[in-house]
Amino acid sequence: MAKMNMMETTLQEEIAVAKGLNPGKLVEKQIARRNKKNKLFKGVIIAGTVISTLPLLLILFYIFRQGITAINWDFFTQLPKPVGETGGGIANALVGSILILLVSCLFAIPIGIIIGIYLSETAKSRLAYFCRLSVDVLQGIPSIVIGIIIYEWVVRPLGGFSAFSGSMALALMMLPAIIKSTEETLKLLPGSLKEASLALGVPYYKTILKIIVPTGLGGIMTGVILSISRVIGETAPLLFTSFGNSFMSTDIFKPMSSLPLIIFNYATSPYSDWHQLAWGASLLLILMVLFLNVITKIVQRKWKVQF
Repeated sequence: MAKMNMMETTLQEEIAVAKGLNPGKLVEKQIARRNKKNKLFKGVIIAGTVISTLPLLLILFYIFRQGITAINWDFFTQLPKPVGETGGGIANALVGSILILLVSCLFAIPIGIIIGIYLSETAKSRLAYFCRLSVDVLQGIPSIVIGIIIYEWVVRPLGGFSAFSGSMALALMMLPAIIKSTEETLKLLPGSLKEASLALGVPYYKTILKIIVPTGLGGIMTGVILSISRVIGETAPLLFTSFGNSFMSTDIFKPMSSLPLIIFNYATSPYSDWHQLAWGASLLLILMVLFLNVITKIVQRKWKVQF
């Protein structure tokens, strides 16, 4: 390639000499033209980046401006007040969101990691092919459809709405991200790592649990955190499962409130006080998602898989 460029430059210099032009000035004009094109293309990229980022910044600014006035100590510690009474908070929704996420993580994280390990170890089997296909399909299912499915599978057999059924819906939505991240992370590990362990007489299950998984822990944790940030703001599946509760509840087999539910209910109400609480809850939810994304970036940099 370099030889062809050199031949082209030499040919252009010969043509310039034949026309009575200065070859040096011709090269300078070509360089200047290329620099202009480079600056133009760079400007287009910067403009596109600003245009794509500006809506996000405007949304964050608007939510911050509307919600910051609702943030105070009572907002975090008090229950919602009845209609007509001022004040109140979202303590029940905050506790409910934490409990629902914890229960969903207890189910989704172990199952997702186990399936990811299986797919990375047996990539060419027929069962792995159908399992991978199912994960791709599950990832594309709308959240409201998952809520209806869990309503039929869990809510109706249990005889009512509950935080447990909401956790099952969120766990089902978390699985694809955890499975994919685990599989892709473990595929990056060199095969010699497992071979060395097995050659030393370490059993296969200990090789997986004590060498392979800890080595790829950074990528696995990244998938776990991303899956949590994906479902933390989901409202549709919780409408069909946990339903909501105006009181403080820690029983996972009873209806329970959460931040997305309280935002939906308060934002669609005709009361200005509830609107203000909805903006405050929206701001809190946005900050939680941003915090999880920052943690993800830190985990990626600290435990990046490198060989």
